[in-house]
Amino acid sequence: MAKKWAFANEVQLQNFAKQIAPLLQAGDVLLLDGDLGAGKTSFTRALGTALGITDEPIKSPTFTIIHEYPQGRIPLYHMDLYRLENGGAGDLGLEEYFEGDGVSVVEWPDFLGVSAPVDALTIHFFKDDDDDNRRVLTTDAVGKRSAQLQQQIEQLTA
Repeated sequence: MAKKWAFANEVQLQNFAKQIAPLLQAGDVLLLDGDLGAGKTSFTRALGTALGITDEPIKSPTFTIIHEYPQGRIPLYHMDLYRLENGGAGDLGLEEYFEGDGVSVVEWPDFLGVSAPVDALTIHFFKDDDDDNRRVLTTDAVGKRSAQLQQQIEQLTA
């Protein structure tokens, strides 16, 4: 059975992201799956802060598709593919990020199409129907490194 993490508010969700950050390595890919307002960008913002990105605020790259933050412990490549609902991810060269020197965080990974990485950890964000602040997260790993990362996260938060 997949592990579930429940968070009563945004601060708890952000603290979880900060716990994950030290586990990340160059080439790691996190695919953030969830509805609008589910906490994906908030999670990424906290992750970036924990990676040492403090020079500029981390914002959703909805219109620019990709924001690069090179100044942390490892670079953070934040991607929001919401605008690529009708295709186009294959033309962006995303594999260069996925196989690069940083961690890639992808919001709206369903729109990756053929550009989907072969090794990635998907984090599913679920909003609570009865409590606007509550979130539940689950993970799915594809690939050796992501399975290892998933195990590390489960041990960290056990």
